[in-house]
Amino acid sequence: MSSTTLLELSDSFGRRIEYLRMSVTDRCDFRCVYCMSEDVRFLPRSQVLSLEELATIGQAFSELGVKKIRLTGGEPLVRHDIVSLAEKLAQLPGLDELTMTTNGSQLERFAIPLKRAGVKRLNISLDSLNPLRFAALTRREKLSQVLTGIQAAIDAGFERIKLNAVILKGRNDDEVGSLVAFSRKAGVDISFIEEMPLGIVSSHSRKESYCSSDDVKALIDQQFPLEAVADKTGGPSRYYQMQDSDIRIGFISPHSHNFCGSCNRIRLTVEGELLLCLGRENSVDLRAIVRRYPGDIERLKEIIVEAVQYKPKEHRFYQDDQPQIVRFMNMTGG
Repeated sequence: MSSTTLLELSDSFGRRIEYLRMSVTDRCDFRCVYCMSEDVRFLPRSQVLSLEELATIGQAFSELGVKKIRLTGGEPLVRHDIVSLAEKLAQLPGLDELTMTTNGSQLERFAIPLKRAGVKRLNISLDSLNPLRFAALTRREKLSQVLTGIQAAIDAGFERIKLNAVILKGRNDDEVGSLVAFSRKAGVDISFIEEMPLGIVSSHSRKESYCSSDDVKALIDQQFPLEAVADKTGGPSRYYQMQDSDIRIGFISPHSHNFCGSCNRIRLTVEGELLLCLGRENSVDLRAIVRRYPGDIERLKEIIVEAVQYKPKEHRFYQDDQPQIVRFMNMTGG
């Protein structure tokens, strides 16, 4: 057994890395205003990791002690043969959980195949229940398609389903109560997310649209008083519950409640860049390794172990219109 197999994947600050967010595509059938530009140019196929390369990298991380892999995009369900990749990853020894983040538009077709492939939990984006507002935020008129997809996921019987809502002041903050009520009725969790300052946007002012998690929680408390719970899912959400419901309300707060101290995550872009922090540019090119040394898992693991030592202590986001990171979320991995 190699020395890298015996090592825990820990950074220089003693944080153990157990969670890999793996982007499988930069493409998406939506154009969400906070995620990408409307005239986005997608990567040529030669720059994108193949399914085999993604599976190889997933194997390397699982052998280094990663317990959870989340498939992201773009929209992962537009990637051809995504179910076969999910099957391969779900069978990795030592992996406790394979999950996916999706916009929900393709779930009517994919919910059951994904469940059978071994995907245990889904995060589904839903920023508005108003068709016109949904179309304005996503630049696509597909709300009914997403709602059908959410119901398909519920019917498929995933272990847990969570909705994700990015809240923008003056755009959808008046729907916070409605989104909670929808989640209560559907019996699914929901997390409210502060907008990430990634990429240059022209559709709105980030400074003016910033809505803190504390502001969102205050809106919910008016209708549904919240109590903090100690639940953890391996991600950055802080969770609350209501006395009369089993669902959880989460808050992801990269601005107002920095979660870096307990960060156990690392990200892989579809180009093979291992991003050591969501809010920093430092990265390592794993695509070059898997293409120069195909099948050499031990070499790949050695590179990963060394790279993780450069994971920074924290990110710093500021509420202005000049993003620290030029790449959009669809390039980062949602």
